[in-house]
Amino acid sequence: MEHLNWGILGTGLIAHEMGAALKAVNGEIYAVCGTSLAKAEQFKRELGVAKAYGSAQEMLADEGVDIVYIATPHNSHDEWIRKALQAGKHVFCEKSITVNSRQLEECAAIAEEKGLVICDGTTLFHMPLYKKLKQMIDDGAIGAVKMVQVNFGSCKEYDVTNRFFSKELAGGALLDIGVYAVSFARFFMKSKPDAVLTTANFFETGVDETSGILLKNPDGEMAVIALSMRAKQPKRGVIAGEKGFIEINNYPRAEKAVITYTDDGHTETVEAGSTEDALLYEVQDMQEYVRGKGGKENLGMVKDVMQTLTSVRSQWGLVYPFE
Repeated sequence: MEHLNWGILGTGLIAHEMGAALKAVNGEIYAVCGTSLAKAEQFKRELGVAKAYGSAQEMLADEGVDIVYIATPHNSHDEWIRKALQAGKHVFCEKSITVNSRQLEECAAIAEEKGLVICDGTTLFHMPLYKKLKQMIDDGAIGAVKMVQVNFGSCKEYDVTNRFFSKELAGGALLDIGVYAVSFARFFMKSKPDAVLTTANFFETGVDETSGILLKNPDGEMAVIALSMRAKQPKRGVIAGEKGFIEINNYPRAEKAVITYTDDGHTETVEAGSTEDALLYEVQDMQEYVRGKGGKENLGMVKDVMQTLTSVRSQWGLVYPFE
């Protein structure tokens, strides 16, 4: 099969983690770009990258780069997705892929025009467990889905200078962890929610700290979501159907779920994939999309999630300074 060369934009923690996954899948990393050549060179030495660039423009001009992986802060995603696409590169971008649905729709239109693939790094979309559970639900394992419940709470250290609390960097719980929760809900709902109710509390910098989100789609399925950024919650999701319910703990990279059947209360454990290989699945899926020019179903799901996140933020009246 055609070998694909990845260029990494960013040298932070998640870029290192994805770099390790790329090496595991491809055996090498073609290029990296940092905020300085020194940082790129250090990343190159640490992970054995072939080329290091001190500017993104230089890396994007390299005809050897097939896919650009964007691991920069949220507020810069839109700019670099556009520039990578205009340079003829496929794009795999960390979540949240953009900060609003308008940006994503415009980027998707460029990708469509140029015959390129764009995809985001919401791990659960790529985990084998989710693909297996979706098939089981489609086959009627728990009957018609009625309700999805999902929580995600982290307890970030109080630090007004941290990017998590920066309005200028699109901080807050919604785009950092809420994208996982909304993605979980959308994955198990037959259609995109068309009713959104929400409320939030805000941190002193103006970003969302805690929130509750209620979703309903045209099929009558509902989802209840709870997010917090200064209070720990279990990463727990439940899909409830007429015949039983599925529980998934640590759901962003889950490898196991438990189904409880309503009629007699017996349980079934479903396992697929491996948590530690989560980023490998992302790389593998992206490369399959590129080789087959697929991924439209995934992009459609990501668009639905971004439209929901945008609706939520609109109701809050939260606008980032750069929008």
